[in-house]
Amino acid sequence: MTGDDARPRGTLATRTLAMPADSNPSGDIFGGWMMAQMDIAGGISAEWLARGRVATVAVRGMEFHEPVAVGDVICCYVEVSRIGNTSITVDVEAWAQRRRDLDHQLVKVTDGQFTYVAIDDTGNKRRVPVNQKQP
Repeated sequence: MTGDDARPRGTLATRTLAMPADSNPSGDIFGGWMMAQMDIAGGISAEWLARGRVATVAVRGMEFHEPVAVGDVICCYVEVSRIGNTSITVDVEAWAQRRRDLDHQLVKVTDGQFTYVAIDDTGNKRRVPVNQKQP
């Protein structure tokens, strides 16, 4: 871990193990699987802040920095960057603990910005409650 990205920003939201079913024949994890893990992490925070259902409406600036391999533990960190009237924007960083790294150091593998809209039971937009704090 070196440079500006030596430490994750935000709060740990999820941790999961990259499995063979999530990879190509060479053992590299699919980008879509990584995106799904990040969406889950951001959605957990957004749902907590919205006090109810949310739906993903945008993903911006997702960038892959390092490959992810089968056996890596993926840790997703979240930081809420904006709370609007009906939407919540969450910055998500994914870091890997390499399976063979006995020191358990983290390597930043990807990051992106996810926007969620608060919805009611019928799927219509609703207001985000005011004065919410990040979990």
